[in-house]
Amino acid sequence: MTQRNEISNEKELSPEQREELLSVLKVRFEKNMHRHKGLEWDKVHAKLDANPEKLWSLNEMERTDGEPDVVEHDKKKDEYIFYDCSVESPKGRRSVCYDRAGLESRKKHKPENNAMDMAAAMGIELLTEEQYKALQELENFDMKTSSWVQTPSDIRELGGALFCDRRFGHVFLYHNGASSYYGVRGFRGSLRV
Repeated sequence: MTQRNEISNEKELSPEQREELLSVLKVRFEKNMHRHKGLEWDKVHAKLDANPEKLWSLNEMERTDGEPDVVEHDKKKDEYIFYDCSVESPKGRRSVCYDRAGLESRKKHKPENNAMDMAAAMGIELLTEEQYKALQELENFDMKTSSWVQTPSDIRELGGALFCDRRFGHVFLYHNGASSYYGVRGFRGSLRV
């Protein structure tokens, strides 16, 4: 595997990496049935077998400490939806601006990357505010960190970006400049398989 904080350019897993990832995902799936009541691992596994490019994206989520797990099944499209389920914002995706424009607008102390480009390179999407709140209904996340979420274009055009966290027993939505970054702010992603 590549270094934990870099995104791999090769979008295919070796048979060993594939089996290791599937084993990790299966254990996580079975340990956290409250996240996906009524779903069966064998059906998820079959979908993953049929979509090997999605395994690469899941591996990127795992490699950057996102701990992806199934949180939903879209019955109309017959797709399983994975979210990052790490207790805190994924360690391998923190200290990033919201997007490239935010990164390029910084005059000094630029971070190495931005959330939108990283997500695109991984083949995933940032959670929306609604998805973030749905995730928080499953269990408590981001009690010490925060996560960028997809920002509406009208807010982004004015230079802002949105992020969320959980404090004092509530989920909060905040705004900040898209160029800001903090050691405790990263992003959570979703992937449809």
